[in-house]
Order: sequence, then structure tokens, then C-alpha cells
Amino acid sequence: MDDIFLLHANICKTLANPRRLEIIAALREDELTPTQLIRKIHISKANLSQHMKILIEKGVVLSRRECLNVFYKLSDERITKACDLMREVLIKNLEQNKNILKDIKNYNRY
Repeated sequence: MDDIFLLHANICKTLANPRRLEIIAALREDELTPTQLIRKIHISKANLSQHMKILIEKGVVLSRRECLNVFYKLSDERITKACDLMREVLIKNLEQNKNILKDIKNYNRY
């Protein structure tokens, strides 16, 4: 197996967590401090810390220190584009499933 597939799978695993997706969405527009993230997505400090460690290790989020403050931002704007694309696929699948369910319900009326 090529290393690129392994690396690709690892980044997908990193993104395969609802809380981390929420953090990515929160960082979409702005650089935020941990306190701002905690308020914005209603997450505990300990839980945020765990997720940020993973996001930073995998290169999804960058952190910088300014005096006593830490700031987080996405490492690449294409991360949000990738998340948007996956959401579009999800919505399309949900719409197709809704249509299938509607067809099944209509079929059962006969």
C-alpha cells in the first residue's frame, strides 16, 4: 500500500469526529483563543484540549502564542472546502434517501 493512502486515511480519521468538525467550523472565519472556542461551541476546557492536541499533531490546526494567550487557526483554507464538499455529498445522499423512502411509502399504499 502506498504511504499516501495511509496518510490520507489518517487525515480522514482526524476529521471523522463531530466535535473536531465543530472546531473546524468555528475556526473557519477567524483565529480564536481556547476561551472563545469554549464559548462558541459549548465544550469543556479538557475536551477542547484533547481535540486540539490531535488537530495540531495532524497539521489541521496551527497554534501561536502571544504573551499569555494562545490562538488557533486552520492550517489551510482548503480544509473547510473539503468539509463543505463532504457535507454536500451528505446532503445529496439524504435527499436521495428521502426520495427512496417517499417512493417506498407511495408503493405501500397500493
